[in-house]
Amino acid sequence: MLNKVILQGRCGKDPEKRTTPSGVPVTSVSLAVDRDFNKDGEKKTDWIDVVAWRGTANFLADHFQKGSTVIVCGRLEIREWQDKDGNKRRNAEVIADSVYFGDSKKSNDGNFSYQGQGSYQGGTGDFSETMALIEKYSAPNG
Repeated sequence: MLNKVILQGRCGKDPEKRTTPSGVPVTSVSLAVDRDFNKDGEKKTDWIDVVAWRGTANFLADHFQKGSTVIVCGRLEIREWQDKDGNKRRNAEVIADSVYFGDSKKSNDGNFSYQGQGSYQGGTGDFSETMALIEKYSAPNG
């Protein structure tokens, strides 16, 4: 089975870094991810919760802030719990394996380039492979 998620969005607020009782860093952030325009020409934004652990958590907390564009590669997990009234609740979140800078800036020659070369890959991954997947699935017929 395949469970792979690739998102590009903006941080809705500064990433929130915590440490588990055993000392493991974990960072959470909600990303604003735009959908394609619908048939009425309207654009809708989805707010997607992202959770990063260990080195990826440190990288996300140290290098991103509210409004930053981030590319996240990871997997979707459904977390289940009971609220204070005993009702069963579910929440979908993306567990980040890799995080990349997504902001671009205009260089002196008028071309766009990524700011910095930074990324953190908690698992195995190749940024060029990730970008090829992004380009493939964002193409009109992808």
